[in-house]
Amino acid sequence: MRMTKQDALGRLQRLIDCAAPASGDRLPTERRMAETLGCSRATLRAALAELESRGQIWRRVGQGTFRGRAPIGQPLRDAILIEATTSLDLMDARVLLEPQVAAAAAERREPADIAHLRDRVAAGRRAGDHAACERADDAFHQAIAEVTRNPVLIALLRHFSGTRCRSVWQREWDRTYRRVGVDAFRHVHSDQHQAIVDAIAAGDAEAARREMAGHLALVRQAIRAASSGPD
Repeated sequence: MRMTKQDALGRLQRLIDCAAPASGDRLPTERRMAETLGCSRATLRAALAELESRGQIWRRVGQGTFRGRAPIGQPLRDAILIEATTSLDLMDARVLLEPQVAAAAAERREPADIAHLRDRVAAGRRAGDHAACERADDAFHQAIAEVTRNPVLIALLRHFSGTRCRSVWQREWDRTYRRVGVDAFRHVHSDQHQAIVDAIAAGDAEAARREMAGHLALVRQAIRAASSGPD
């Protein structure tokens, strides 16, 4: 018989009392908690979300789940991104934000920034496998945020980057990069990156916004195709 969320909640609270008795203590991993409770990961996540809404736990991408309320001053509720359902949710957010980030970079760039961005493009052209393509892509987009010198934008792009590492999404990213192909990434994809950098270097905010929007639209299209196609 499948365990209900309410049953999981009761067991989870007892587990927390044993495994993380003090506020700020870190809970075991989701996999270990699901095994201990004898429930599915989906049921566990629903129970965790309920406890988080009550302020009994808080979560941070890449660090874990902790007992108690989130520290004051935490800049972003990680649960918003942790609980996002698909990689397309992330892409929608990126399409809304990153063209504006590119425009801001064009207005604030300095010569050293352009040299660094060109290095990021070159790294993408040298990528030898799918994993290297993903790392190069991630580093490029974070580098653009760094040009803005806005700590909030930089933190947001880093946070977006962290969500890509979630195991539930990683299969979709892997399918996307397999579908795009290493050669296409090193040429077509990197050419798009180069066009973005050229616009930023020219100080043309509107062109930078347009190039980034077009680039992300094609990435989103590739993700949609990968999500609907065979593994």
